[in-house]
Amino acid sequence: MSREEMDTLGWDSCDIVLVTGDAYIDHPSFGMALVGRLLESQGFRVGIICQPDWNSAKDFKQLGKPNLFFGITAGNMDSMVNRYTSDRKTRSDDAYTANAEPNKRPDHAVTVYAQRCREAFPGSNVIVGSIEASLRRIAHYDYWSDKVRRSVLPDSKADMLIFGNAERAVVELAHRLAKGEKISEIRNLRGTAFMVPRGWLPSDEWSVMDSTEVDTPGPLVQHTDPYADTSAGAGNAAAPEPKAGEHVVRIVSRAERTAKLRKARANVAVRLPSYEQVKEDPVLYAHASRTFHLESNPGNARTLIQGHGERDVWLNPPPIPLSTEEFDGVYELPYARRPHPAYGEAKIPAWEMIRFSVNIMRGCFGGCTFCSITEHEGRIIQSRSEDSVIREIEEMRDKTPGFTGIVSDLGGPTANMYRLKCKEEKIETACRRLSCVYPDICENLGTDHTPLISLYRKARALKGVKKVLVSSGLRYDLAVRSPEYIKELVTHHVGGYLKIAPEHTEEGPLSKMMKPGMGAYDRFKQLFDRFSREAGKEQYLIPYFIAAHPGTTDEDMLNLALWLKKNNFRLDQVQTFLPTPMALATTMYHTERNPLRKLSRDGEQVGTVRNARQRRLHKAFLRYHDANNWPMLREALKEMGRADLIGNGKKQLIPAWQPAGTCGAGVGASGRGQPLKTGQIQKPLAAQRTGQRPLRQAIKPVAPRGRAPARKP
Repeated sequence: MSREEMDTLGWDSCDIVLVTGDAYIDHPSFGMALVGRLLESQGFRVGIICQPDWNSAKDFKQLGKPNLFFGITAGNMDSMVNRYTSDRKTRSDDAYTANAEPNKRPDHAVTVYAQRCREAFPGSNVIVGSIEASLRRIAHYDYWSDKVRRSVLPDSKADMLIFGNAERAVVELAHRLAKGEKISEIRNLRGTAFMVPRGWLPSDEWSVMDSTEVDTPGPLVQHTDPYADTSAGAGNAAAPEPKAGEHVVRIVSRAERTAKLRKARANVAVRLPSYEQVKEDPVLYAHASRTFHLESNPGNARTLIQGHGERDVWLNPPPIPLSTEEFDGVYELPYARRPHPAYGEAKIPAWEMIRFSVNIMRGCFGGCTFCSITEHEGRIIQSRSEDSVIREIEEMRDKTPGFTGIVSDLGGPTANMYRLKCKEEKIETACRRLSCVYPDICENLGTDHTPLISLYRKARALKGVKKVLVSSGLRYDLAVRSPEYIKELVTHHVGGYLKIAPEHTEEGPLSKMMKPGMGAYDRFKQLFDRFSREAGKEQYLIPYFIAAHPGTTDEDMLNLALWLKKNNFRLDQVQTFLPTPMALATTMYHTERNPLRKLSRDGEQVGTVRNARQRRLHKAFLRYHDANNWPMLREALKEMGRADLIGNGKKQLIPAWQPAGTCGAGVGASGRGQPLKTGQIQKPLAAQRTGQRPLRQAIKPVAPRGRAPARKP
């Protein structure tokens, strides 16, 4: 991290310099550490510049010019998600910074850092990566500026973008550059993207297929009406000439389309609508998004091309997932498993959260439309071996300061997808589904939880390990396929509370999220409660829900609020939908079209929640118990014709009275809240629940003072 450390090591220069928006934590949960240690294991000298001052090029010069390339990352999170809330307000802290200090990274950090590296050392190779670059590799809607932005490649002026899991690409790239190849000649690495002249192809063997031959989003050619009167003087029914700039799509026969799809995919590139087209046309944007996601399986994905002015963004197919042995090797590199000593005693919240956790897998085949895991890590699950996980727990036990015998999490993006995969590799390679579990669990998906049960048992049997918790979110529709797993989990690995994410109760928003209905939740809860009783434990589910997701109406949120009240849930921390780049739900938000189906000009419209007042209202429904939300909810219920839900009965949502000191309350001489109408002052809701367990006892959150645990950053 410094010239002094380079001198100690006897280095006159670094081969590779990684620039990151995070504090440096030498742990495999942090991307810059994982990539840095991997490159080190290949014999390269790696420097890391953390959270540099981006207002000048000074900090970018501190380790000198790298011999091979600069590797640019915004950090473990997208810089815009890291810095702003879903209401576009600046966050007051940063979990990936020492002492949670905010404003230590710029907006669109990948672009800014890359430009500063160019300024510091003109002529250096600049490679961009991380989740921020992955999710911006093509033209994308940017929620914070409310416009469609170009790919990060032309804006950052980087030589190459590495997307997804970068291990294979970054190692091969480093070795090829070290052998003297020019970066402008390295064009065949999977998982990479770069800029090329418009119309460029690697060789004459390549051909280009327009994306509209796979999907048909535009206005159809108006063919001659066979019943029209074509006699003299009759109107000409022939198809009119397209207007200037109009996007006309030819109907392709099934036989012709099948023949094209059967062509060798290795040398076929699919041309997406250009940046200029998707910027102006929401339907073409939705079409490009749909095509992009359909071309995401490494087994059958084709190269994608998207025009940006006079040049093209060229995207090679996604990387091949790591084998178990390769994955083990990456996670068993010699990490210090702690922050760099330069931070002294400073607390880094993200490190505090994961310091006693172990990652056992990556990827997610759930395909939830609001989530970016699939776009970045892929749908194919990469799992570590049981022995590798056990060795990491032992190393954590022996080397990590402060370990008390509690493993805080044994999981990953999803707690229970470990070792789950397609029953046949041939089927997996050919599959183009967006989700393996929606609308139903695919019959070809293996759902055997036995390997995970075995891992849990061996982990908790280790000497010095008192308890192994599972804190990652659980996919409960998969878990109900294995009651034995639920019993194992509930009996031994739940610390009183288990996080699950139904996200909603109503079919409208659930269908746009690609999430299962509440039937799966109900079945899981029955098993959870049953096995908790059998274990003699009082344990609770902590459900997460999303407000203002595309496809959600005010009535949907009202029904969700009524479900929460009926089931005695009082949510403290709730999530309002945040449109992240390239997610399918973001496409719905921007275009008001549904990319989960074939698109057409007159296709399905998706309602979106855009204005701030309605977004606040949807959030208020999730926190119906908060008196500060009652005035807004009363007004909304009256507008919806549901004033019958205002009152003090058990089946009513909010009371008619307003406590003193809360939003909209007036205070009389007695200090009590003034009634909305004469005679409507009522006792607090809790005081009416005679004979019932108070809500705060019905659901006991993990953190103190009634706060539910936050999701991981």
